[in-house]
Amino acid sequence: MADYAHPESLVSTEWVAEHGADSNIRLVEVDVDTNAYEQGHIAGAVGWNWQSQLQQSVRRDLASKEEIEQLLGGSGIGNDATVILYGDNNNWFAAWAFWQLKYYGHKDVRMMNGGRAKWEAEGRPLTTDVPSPASTSYTANEGDQSIRAYRDQVLSLVNSGSVSLVDVRSPAEFSGELLAPANVPQEGSQRGGHIPGAANIPWGQAVDEDGTFKSADALRDLYGGKGIDGNQETIAYCRIGERSSHTWFVLTQLLGMGNVRNYDGSWTEWGSIVGAPIEK
Repeated sequence: MADYAHPESLVSTEWVAEHGADSNIRLVEVDVDTNAYEQGHIAGAVGWNWQSQLQQSVRRDLASKEEIEQLLGGSGIGNDATVILYGDNNNWFAAWAFWQLKYYGHKDVRMMNGGRAKWEAEGRPLTTDVPSPASTSYTANEGDQSIRAYRDQVLSLVNSGSVSLVDVRSPAEFSGELLAPANVPQEGSQRGGHIPGAANIPWGQAVDEDGTFKSADALRDLYGGKGIDGNQETIAYCRIGERSSHTWFVLTQLLGMGNVRNYDGSWTEWGSIVGAPIEK
């Protein structure tokens, strides 16, 4: 991990096994399958539900500043804590949580490389015991708008041609054949296709078979080969923003690119905007 731009943003499963119970460490599991945590998790880890705790239930938006403060404080996480995130599906929603914590200004947040699958593959222990951390006070920053893209920004940049777009969905979604991943209900947008000019680099190409991230050189070849080199503003998107958070993590934390935004409205929003251009 030493070749990454920000190796401090990743920890290994070995590191978690050795340090997960340290006094300033807070483990958090965030899964696509919201029932996975109850079936077993790393000792001491709290579980966050992406559907009910990391987004607002009435308006489509991220959890508010106040909701994040309540979630972290109630999880025993203070402003100075080191938060270690991990989850299923090669850290899909763990990456979304990472991006949100960075959005709200948490200083020390890291991801466990390889996620839950690697931990299990190595035969490391899981428990069904749910911790009860003592609540603490947490103060979040206002959202960092420099790492988030909104539809009007994307529309303006697409029309000016001054942006690098990364569509991290599957080729079938990119082409317009599917509106969502094959195992997800086909819902959320009126049209299939992609934003004009976007490069299709599926998020899963950034990881090896064991779910750990590819080397820095391999990642530079992967993204650079599609014109994503950090020389201009870069925006990643998927369907609802979690897969693109994974790619945002790769581009910013592992490759050190600046001026990278996650468009969490993604195709669910773009595919239904009246007047928004698409390609198939």
